[in-house]
Amino acid sequence: MLWTLSNRLTMTRVLLIPALIAAFYLPADLGYWSASMIFAVASATDWLDGYLARRRNEVTPFGRFLDPVADKLIVATALVLLVADDRCPALLAVIIIGREITIGALREWLAERANIIHVSMLAKWKTALQMIAITALLLHRSVAGVSMHDVGIILLWLAAALTLWSAYEYMRDAWGELVPPTSRQAPPAPSPSQAKEGQASAD
Repeated sequence: MLWTLSNRLTMTRVLLIPALIAAFYLPADLGYWSASMIFAVASATDWLDGYLARRRNEVTPFGRFLDPVADKLIVATALVLLVADDRCPALLAVIIIGREITIGALREWLAERANIIHVSMLAKWKTALQMIAITALLLHRSVAGVSMHDVGIILLWLAAALTLWSAYEYMRDAWGELVPPTSRQAPPAPSPSQAKEGQASAD
């Protein structure tokens, strides 16, 4: 069950990372189109591998581990490349990558306590917007008179907003585990003088 079809697709997404980097630095339009297409294919496998795993009843521990790792690696790689080429504000990359690190750590911490945070619908919309935005920014050209760069920036700002909101929802739901209610503290022990006064009154 290790190398199921869905797990192979997930591993393909990891192997596409060096191809994305190489394509990004190809000259002019060849680099724009090839990098955009590679990222689009990787984004499609993100949906397809999960669908196939559920449909074929091939959900495995290895797949559960590798799938989110593959997503974060290729998204972080693309964002770093875009920031380095001045196609994306660094702030957006920090928000998106920082959120992934934070929520990933939260999931791991809760897993040690046998608690699971399920992916919300808001997080799924965030991921979809994020993938479309990065694909458009990698293309960096106008299609049918529409600037893909402008479309990508707008969608990435929206994705960043959803990123912050979904992070808030996750933190809110996990807050009870992170900061449990303090137990009722015992009253402080009386000082020697107070003890003597209490003894005297009792006498």
